[in-house]
Amino acid sequence: MQSTNEPAEPIAKGIFATAKQSFGDLFRWKQRVEVTNEYGETRTEWQAPEPLKNPISLFAQLSLKDWVFFLVGFIAWTADAFDFHALSIQTVPLAKYYGESKTSISTAITLTLLLRSVGAAFFGLAGDKFGRKWPMVINMLVLGCLQIATIYSKTFQQFLAVRSLFGLFMGGVYGNAIAMALENCPSNARGLMSGILQQGYSFGYVLAACAYLGVGEADDSWKTVFWIAAGLSLGVGVIRCFFPESRQFIEAKKAGKKAQTPGAFWNETKRMLAKEWKLCVYCVILMTWFNYYSHTSQDSYTTFMLTGKELSKDASSRASILMKTGACVGGTIIGYLSQFFGRRRAIIVAALISAVLIPAWILPEGEPNLSASGFFMQFFVQGAWGVIPIHLNELSPPAFRSSFPGITYQLGNMISSPSAQIVNAISEHTFIKRPNGHQVPAYGPVMGIATAIIAIGIAVTTAFGPEKRGRKFEEALPAGTVEQESKDIEEGSRDSEDDVKGDDEKR
Repeated sequence: MQSTNEPAEPIAKGIFATAKQSFGDLFRWKQRVEVTNEYGETRTEWQAPEPLKNPISLFAQLSLKDWVFFLVGFIAWTADAFDFHALSIQTVPLAKYYGESKTSISTAITLTLLLRSVGAAFFGLAGDKFGRKWPMVINMLVLGCLQIATIYSKTFQQFLAVRSLFGLFMGGVYGNAIAMALENCPSNARGLMSGILQQGYSFGYVLAACAYLGVGEADDSWKTVFWIAAGLSLGVGVIRCFFPESRQFIEAKKAGKKAQTPGAFWNETKRMLAKEWKLCVYCVILMTWFNYYSHTSQDSYTTFMLTGKELSKDASSRASILMKTGACVGGTIIGYLSQFFGRRRAIIVAALISAVLIPAWILPEGEPNLSASGFFMQFFVQGAWGVIPIHLNELSPPAFRSSFPGITYQLGNMISSPSAQIVNAISEHTFIKRPNGHQVPAYGPVMGIATAIIAIGIAVTTAFGPEKRGRKFEEALPAGTVEQESKDIEEGSRDSEDDVKGDDEKR
């Protein structure tokens, strides 16, 4: 952000005053920023975004070590997504294998999503306290073992139990992965890198769909996909062992000294929650909308093509792969553009365009038409998602950049956990007539109506929420340490001087 020395009204306090000011700021090109000097004095000014830079020049700003950290975070998030979608895209063969309905199989998805917030809290706080490395290593190794346990589940009850435990560990990946990947990136490259990073989720879906396409039609072919998922998770855990702790975490630790009491980290966590509870609630609401957004528009889409459009397994898999390719492209492009146009504007525009595209997404017939409409639909759905990693990082209290995004994201996941089950249950009890006269489950109308409501909800929630684009959080001390020196920090923050106590952030 570029300073214009143009004074602005102070950042509003209170829920309604803040919402009103945030909505008004949406229509001003410049961003309202609080600037704090070394004496603790603050002023509010309007700052202009820096012009967009060539993506190649942004890539060149990252050192080899920066790229290593980013790629490990990206691969970890990809493995996490592959693990999840290994189940969601195989609802039909799993239902056949266990002799259950598709709605019953969706219960496993619900349980996985419900319990991810517990893992996010545990591994996120561990990442903020002990560093990003070993919590991620343990997390990925256990995930790989649980994928193997899924393969050897003989009964449906065993399958549900393993997937519930799987959800606990799956929840710990997101916070540590995005914190490690983005805190090592230059601030002006974070929009682009955020878009790429988030598409690790879509890339994981593409890999899972490719694996599903290649395993054949045998009754137990689904097990091969889970073996691949296990190998990917175990591989990431082993690879992470050979790379050092995040540079920012090491340097911040060196800049401070250990707190005087063993409970300092937890005391600081409680103070942060007491101070930032309104921001926590807002982020959970936003992430609830977003998780409904993605799960409603994609988890049952393969089932929709198989049953609602009567496509073959191969055709539905190819269409799913192309759909998520659109997600990868859209997330990268819109994440990049958010660096200039703003995080909230990018999210709102992408969400509204996706709502407009819904008829073209569910009405066409045949693989080519469904592939094309699915590509553009997910371009904007995951385009909005591409802004989320950096948006959450910038909103987070600086010392809690691993736990805060992970916990708010996974709490949203927990609240939205019944999404696939709701879609399947309503669709399987509501039927529509196809052009050929066949009665089929109403997956298309159900997903279309739900996605439209969700997209509008995202646009409204984002319009009244905060934005801290360009926030400089990389020099904050880890929670539980005290500062040794002072340094100027300029933040696009609502409470920049208070984000953490004086013993939390190096100023």
